[in-house]
Amino acid sequence: MIYQRQYLFLVTFFLILKGWAQEPAPTRIILEKADSWTYNKEIRNDVQRLLGNVIFSHDSAYLYCDSAYLHESENMVTAYGNVRIKLSDTLNLYSDSLRYDGNTKIAYANSNVRMVDNQTILTTDTLIYDRKTRIARYDYWGKIVNDKNILVSLHGNYYTDNKEFFFKDKVLLINPDYKMHSDTLMYNTVTEVAFFYGPSNITSNDKKDSIYCENGWYNTRLDYARFRDRARIYHDVSMLTGDSLYYERKNGFGQVFKNALLIDTVQNILLMGNYGELQRAHGFAFMTDSAVSVMVDKKDSLFLHGDTVRAIFDTAQNIKKVFIFYKVKFYRADLQGMCDSLVYHSVDSSMTMYNGPALWSGINQLTADSIILTIRNGQADSLKMYSSAFIISKDDSARFNQIKGRNLLARFRDNELYKVRVLGNAETLYYAREEDRSLIGINKAKSSDMLIFLEKNQLSTITYIGKPEAHLYPEKSLPKEELKLRNFKWLQDRRPLTKWDIFKWE
Repeated sequence: MIYQRQYLFLVTFFLILKGWAQEPAPTRIILEKADSWTYNKEIRNDVQRLLGNVIFSHDSAYLYCDSAYLHESENMVTAYGNVRIKLSDTLNLYSDSLRYDGNTKIAYANSNVRMVDNQTILTTDTLIYDRKTRIARYDYWGKIVNDKNILVSLHGNYYTDNKEFFFKDKVLLINPDYKMHSDTLMYNTVTEVAFFYGPSNITSNDKKDSIYCENGWYNTRLDYARFRDRARIYHDVSMLTGDSLYYERKNGFGQVFKNALLIDTVQNILLMGNYGELQRAHGFAFMTDSAVSVMVDKKDSLFLHGDTVRAIFDTAQNIKKVFIFYKVKFYRADLQGMCDSLVYHSVDSSMTMYNGPALWSGINQLTADSIILTIRNGQADSLKMYSSAFIISKDDSARFNQIKGRNLLARFRDNELYKVRVLGNAETLYYAREEDRSLIGINKAKSSDMLIFLEKNQLSTITYIGKPEAHLYPEKSLPKEELKLRNFKWLQDRRPLTKWDIFKWE
């Protein structure tokens, strides 16, 4: 019996607490003013009809209209004609008609709906506004005007406390300079920043720039942005992409992070790296961190790597020069090389190699203080070697054919050396052989200049210009130290044999 009394006491106590915890009764809608009032019991027992300059109040909000029905038992108003709800000092809702529920504090606005908040105007055909959550919602086409921006979408929510619009489906932002199309977008009317949460395109009105991303934000007031998820920036004939992009549209400054890629579709040049910068106003871009430049060709592309790859643009924003700095290596199936720094000129497709350059073409290794290689129609065309020019090719596993001189000019045919002119202090050492490859002897020659022709990378004829000094020695008559010309260096172990080897320096 005692336990039953205790149980009843606890139940009663919790019921009392529950009653205390319940929400207070809804505030009644108050009629403040009307020019005339009518009541017809036959129409409806609890409905009042109000006409002319009607004003209601409800929890600090005021409703104005030409006429209205007040449903007292339901604590609800149906308003018509020049309807306005003053929700706060800065927020007003206008429409042709409106139903307001005093119990839920929800307004249902219809026809010519406008929500005006400081400098922002939202227009739609129907809108639902919840005064408790301070969220406005439209479900079929709405438009906002904020400063210079116009935004349109199929669905949208306006969070009036945070001044944020959340748009969904067929979102369009129109600016005097560009247009944005998005699947999902959030826009802050104070900061004028747009956030993208789905496939989005931004296109400049002059059609020169366009941007694609699937996540990121854009400050429409200051014209700078950060993009992620398949982000791409197109400018005329170039494209910039990466895992993450920061971009200032007015001055064309961009930063790219991870898997960065810049493409020039006119010159067919690619710049890649894990960090990059684009500075259009200053006419250049660069890549670092595993930086690579690719000279694209239908048959075989040329891959170049260095610590830093820097591109210089012409007035049309096309790449005219590419500078590659420090520990440079490059690879193509028929051409490989290395040097400390390199310049590529897109006008004549020439490469100038500086500081210890080495070039490999077939079985030939070419070195000098500096080398200029010209590529025409995707193939090596001509070569200029300045100071300490040296060509080495392997005769067999232990023997080397050698050509050296002060300067050297060479021509290619089908990507193979076929003509070499040595200018100044010309020297050769080569192994003369019969057609069956049996050794005749070792030819050593000196002359002021030489003209050499090759067939299938083998010496064919040598013409000595000036006063030549030439000797043919039997194989065993020359000591080992004389089988290599002065400054001989065989660098085969540093030759890149695949495009991945360009990242190996030592």
